[in-house]
Parts: sequence; structure tokens; C-alpha cells
Amino acid sequence: QVQLVESGGGSVQAGGSLRLSCAADRYTYSSYCMGWFRQAPGKEREGVAAIDSDGSTTYAESVKGRFTISKDNAKNALYLQMNSLKPEDTAMYYCAADWSSGWVIGLKSINWHYWGQGTQVTVSS
Repeated sequence: QVQLVESGGGSVQAGGSLRLSCAADRYTYSSYCMGWFRQAPGKEREGVAAIDSDGSTTYAESVKGRFTISKDNAKNALYLQMNSLKPEDTAMYYCAADWSSGWVIGLKSINWHYWGQGTQVTVSS
């Protein structure tokens, strides 16, 4: 059973920064593709960023240059550093994992099998 636990959400003003964290078991962390998705009220869940087991990364166009996905091998943790936040970044953010390679599943949520419970990010103008 893959378990993913997010933390680090909160409220921030536009232009501010937040760092989200996702804790996973060691096998998932080292072997699976991991990513971040978000879902705003009334909208579909969308992919934000993903990092494959080889360290290759993928970003949604809307967050390129502002968000950085990374992993901490010592802590089996996945991070999403979010800078220059905008009100439109407001959403529930989910950590996800899948055994497939990132180039196969991309940032399409339907392709990912394991999900955390989510952490809320609110950006005020």
C-alpha cells in the first residue's frame, strides 16, 4: 500500500512563497515517478510538476520558472517550492505517485494511481 502524506500548505499574499512537502515510504520514493497536482473549486485536477526516478522533471507551462519540484533522498521526501505565487495558484494540492515512467504518464491525472489527501494553498491578491 502506497501512502503519501502532504504538508506545508497555507495562506500567502500574491508574490509570496510556500514549500509543500510529501512524505513517502522508501520504495515508493526511490522507484516511482512522483508529482504534484492541484484542483481548484469547480475545475478539473491539473498536473503541476513531476519528477521521475532518474531525476528528470516536467512542469506545467503555467508554473515554469516559478515552481521547482525536488526530492530529498535522506528524508524520502518530495518537495514543491512555489515562488511568485498568484491568486490563480489557489487550489488543493495533491502529491501523487505511479510506477510508470514520467514520459508515459505525463501530467495527466487519470494516469496516476496513488494520491495523498491534499493540502490547501490559498493566495490572496
